[in-house]
Amino acid sequence: MNDVAGEEAVVPAKAGLKIEREEHKLEKRLCREVGRAIVDFNMIEEGDKVMVCVSGGKDSYAMLDILLKLQKRAPINFELIAVNLDQKQPGFPDHILPQYLEQLGVPFHIETQDTYSIVKRVIPEGKTMCSLCSRLRRGILYRVAEELGATKIALGHHRDDMLQTFFLNMFFASRLKGMPPKLVSDTGKHVVIRPMAYVPEKDLIKWAQVRDFPIIPCTLCGSQQNLQRVQVGNMLREWDKKFPGRLENMFTSLQNIVPSHLMDGKLHDFKGLRSTGMPDPEGDKAFDMEEFFEPVRPGLGVVTL
Repeated sequence: MNDVAGEEAVVPAKAGLKIEREEHKLEKRLCREVGRAIVDFNMIEEGDKVMVCVSGGKDSYAMLDILLKLQKRAPINFELIAVNLDQKQPGFPDHILPQYLEQLGVPFHIETQDTYSIVKRVIPEGKTMCSLCSRLRRGILYRVAEELGATKIALGHHRDDMLQTFFLNMFFASRLKGMPPKLVSDTGKHVVIRPMAYVPEKDLIKWAQVRDFPIIPCTLCGSQQNLQRVQVGNMLREWDKKFPGRLENMFTSLQNIVPSHLMDGKLHDFKGLRSTGMPDPEGDKAFDMEEFFEPVRPGLGVVTL
């Protein structure tokens, strides 16, 4: 009987160790991908003061969490200050974020601006509120960054957000345009960075469960379930289930642009093209048989027989 009881005790212990290992691997992967994006796009430099925009959602919580971890290990010195914009949405629990950030011990600033009333007054009932809300929020955050002396503004958009934006522009705005990992604001005063550009949303969902973040739902725009972004997001998740590796390939394609094989005359001088008599490495491959391969799932290699 004692032997049986001992064996039963070992099973949960082994399960616990496996969970712990998986969580450690997830943390390492998140830190690696965020660190890689920061290096690839030179997002954070020596002496930067990074304003980390925290909304109360899983993505911004994770971004702050990972940046705090990287701050301790980085070979450069930089400051972090968490900023939340309280838009006075009805029922918004305005005590949650201050309590969480105080416990975390990170410097923070809560900016209170009633943009909710403006959006509700201007946008007709049933219409999409995101565009106006986003513009108002962006203007306020730029002002706050200037007041705080922040040199960079970090937003919590991840890889799937960037793919969604690409398809939204293609489907509904007739343009090939995505969400850049780093940009300068319209005024030229602010540098906006997206440190989680390489991170898939499914990893952030898992990390939010591991860390038990006090998630605050968005009752203003999150309740608009028929938004085009929601539909495109559902499409991408369905593809990810049916065709593993497809999202990775699509995201990589955003970094492998061949302007001469698209149709934008502003990026490539089609009108001025003349024969040169010299071989062109890009060439005309329009009639060649393209070689397409099955997507390689992360962590798996391809073996040629």
